[in-house]
Amino acid sequence: MAEIETHELHLLAVDLTEAAAAAPAEVRKVVQKGALNIKTDWRRRWSGHAHAPRLPYAVTYDTRETSAGSTAEIGPDKDKPQGALGNLFEYGSVNNAPIPGGVPAAEAEKPRFEKALEDLAVRLVEEGR
Repeated sequence: MAEIETHELHLLAVDLTEAAAAAPAEVRKVVQKGALNIKTDWRRRWSGHAHAPRLPYAVTYDTRETSAGSTAEIGPDKDKPQGALGNLFEYGSVNNAPIPGGVPAAEAEKPRFEKALEDLAVRLVEEGR
């Protein structure tokens, strides 16, 4: 009869449990940094338009913790000066070509965000060892 050593498996289970406990707060930090990067890039993309000089400053972000994890909402705040122009800039109209800011900013951030989450997962598991 073969004997199975479960000590290493037990240690891995402990590491994963500890990582899971620390993960929500650490993931929120990654989400917040990603949201800030998107907001900054979006503002840069919308800067320099003479007919909407305040619009870049209307781009804001908010993060929150939910039962499913951390989320971020990024975009123009319609309550800020020229914020209501956000949809017109982003998507255009019959008379105005779109000036995309949000989608390109999010796409630019995506690989950095994914790498940050991967690095976080590795760090959390390694810290448990």
